[in-house]
Amino acid sequence: MDIYLDRRAVRQIRLSAQEAIEEGDTESLREDILESFTEEQVEEIERRLDSGDFYEFLTDILDEWDGDDTDELFELLETQLGEVGIDLKTEPRPDEDEDEPEEEADDDEDEAEDEDDAFEEEEDADL
Repeated sequence: MDIYLDRRAVRQIRLSAQEAIEEGDTESLREDILESFTEEQVEEIERRLDSGDFYEFLTDILDEWDGDDTDELFELLETQLGEVGIDLKTEPRPDEDEDEPEEEADDDEDEAEDEDDAFEEEEDADL
């Protein structure tokens, strides 16, 4: 089973992990990770866990985490979920590239500005 975490969820976990690193408290991090999953995803994960308790599962992951690298935290989540048959994806689904049109629009604006700059430079050169 694949579980996708959207960018907002990944960003929230990273921010919370950074706070946990700075403050040494993982309680809010555990809550933020838990809230990143839908109720249906949590239920599916709990069905696959021996303990049947996702909160306990997260506690074990946070105990294993060395507490100074957010990438390591995501690797632990991916590895531990992988052991119960769940593939955690932190990239957007191929059909959910919602930022692509904005980036293209930004590129078009940049090109238009570059053309304006080039035109102004030509006018200056003619003078």
